Amino acid sequence: MDSSTETLALAIERARNWVHEAQRVVVLTGAGVSTDSGIPDFRGPQGVWTKNPAAEKQSTLQHYVADAEVRKASWRARLDHPAWQAKPNAGHQALVELERRGKLHALITQNIDELHQIAGNSPERVIEVHGTVRKVQCLNCGWRAPMAAALERVRAGEEDPACHSCGGILKSATISFGQALVPEVIERAMRAAREAQVFIAVGTTLRVFPVADTLPKAREAGARIVIVNAEPTAMDDLADAALRGSISALLPAVLGE
Repeated sequence: MDSSTETLALAIERARNWVHEAQRVVVLTGAGVSTDSGIPDFRGPQGVWTKNPAAEKQSTLQHYVADAEVRKASWRARLDHPAWQAKPNAGHQALVELERRGKLHALITQNIDELHQIAGNSPERVIEVHGTVRKVQCLNCGWRAPMAAALERVRAGEEDPACHSCGGILKSATISFGQALVPEVIERAMRAAREAQVFIAVGTTLRVFPVADTLPKAREAGARIVIVNAEPTAMDDLADAALRGSISALLPAVLGE
């Protein structure tokens, strides 16, 4: 075993011991958790926006509302969204097992794919700070419904389906650029972070605020901080352990009994 492998093994062991001793583990997950399920991130080397910069307009509320062509392109993209075929990976399953053991206090996620719930995490434990692609919402009246029904309308020939209730613009129930976060959801995430004994950030660069603030909030409240990511993050200097490598391999090792 070379020195770097040995160092990683020791860091995993320390983190696993912290989890074992804790009663309240809070986990923050980002796009990196879902990449092994076939869902690309946005800004990485193979990211959605890296490969297709025009796609970023579809995630910007101003462009989406103002331009019917952007909305039509968005609906075409939703038909083939990788979330529809994606399956939970070993990282997701490790978080389900953590909940089964009674240690998962809250699961804060930046992801919109609902793979945590599909894997088996309780919806009441999951705090979706950026919403979900599996539901559709009217930007005018707030009407919500399963995304599948809206996609059937698109397949039937509606390029830009409107709200059945008021005729308003429909969009996935996700938080786009320029769209306000839900204050109650953010406050719930911050409150959970302050209650953590161990706080684990997984698959996130920790550059998207305000959700990235959950990590320093947890640290200020006395939690052990563990970061698991393929690349360095913006907050590695705040971590008690920063682990680099495959998330679907590392997370089960950290969370295992």
